[in-house]
Amino acid sequence: MAASTTLNGCATVEGSSQYRERFKDIAADDYFREAQKLWLSSVGIGTYLGQPDEETDRRYTDAIVRAVELGANVVDTAANYRFQRSERSVGAALAQLKQRGFPREGVVVCTKGGYLPFDGGPPRDVRGYIEENFVRPGIAGWSDIAGGSHCMTPRYLEGQLQQSLHNMNVECVDVYYVHNPESQLSAVPANEFWRRLRAAFEFLEQTVTEGKIKYYGVATWNGFREEPDHPGYHSLETMVELARDIAGDAHHLRFIQLPVNLGMPEALFFQNQKRGDEYVTVVEAAQAFGVNVIASGSLLQGQAARGLPEAIRDSLGSLATDAQTGIQFVRSAPGVTTALVGMSSVEHVEENLALLKVAPASQEDLINVFDQEE
Repeated sequence: MAASTTLNGCATVEGSSQYRERFKDIAADDYFREAQKLWLSSVGIGTYLGQPDEETDRRYTDAIVRAVELGANVVDTAANYRFQRSERSVGAALAQLKQRGFPREGVVVCTKGGYLPFDGGPPRDVRGYIEENFVRPGIAGWSDIAGGSHCMTPRYLEGQLQQSLHNMNVECVDVYYVHNPESQLSAVPANEFWRRLRAAFEFLEQTVTEGKIKYYGVATWNGFREEPDHPGYHSLETMVELARDIAGDAHHLRFIQLPVNLGMPEALFFQNQKRGDEYVTVVEAAQAFGVNVIASGSLLQGQAARGLPEAIRDSLGSLATDAQTGIQFVRSAPGVTTALVGMSSVEHVEENLALLKVAPASQEDLINVFDQEE
């Protein structure tokens, strides 16, 4: 794409406020949440699953456009999703949205770097691809790559960020996540892991000053859900201490992402995170540290979107579909800003975003859900 078509800027308080204002007459209370001076929808669109083909590209682009039109302004992707094709679908959607009167400043665009992404599809010779694209140019050494697939050195993240900006045809990403940093812990001891993560945070803080990202964070699958003595455990307190040591209280480590759904509710009750002298849940720790929680896997790749017990459906408001019920549980959880839902079809977007008009469930309703699961 030509440089002149690049979408300038990040999401802004004015842009996200204007986006929220579009839905003032139909959105339920607390559908939009304020986070880091931005307004985020409590339902966001994810782009993880799907075949690496042009039909899926088109479906994602159409779904993202429709989601933003219907009230979801959080768009989540990653460099490695569908071999970079998901990021490119996001870029195509953003361009269409601008033409339809939805400017870049109203959409919160999030992506991730960490896993080595292929381009368009899997290469025949994986090792040769890594050698040619990462090792030989000096972007990453073999010792930097954990498990043959994960890297988070500053030079690697710099290349990945530039690639993501190009893929989405934007000059700035609102939230840039280090993707599943726990992948490193299978290859290096804890002290080396923290050294590598500190170097990554130093790079990301510098990138904020350059205007290429607005905030950063970590997107995990297991790290925040493990026992404190597990080798793959992540301490949010230690991460925040790193960021503060680098940039003081004005640091930009302001988002974390982890799975939250009816089958994986650990973030809401498992007290595995240190906050001073006590252990609390990860959402409680995040609130104390000024970090926002974004829930991934809200429907557990469809497993929490079908066959829900009637008692759970009743507790969450007897909504029209199981998918709506599963999303309602996640976005109603205290401390969760946005529930991400993978949506690659306009039909699913329209079904799920009917929740725009539905108030989140009460804390009493959520307690009833836990009682039913027991």
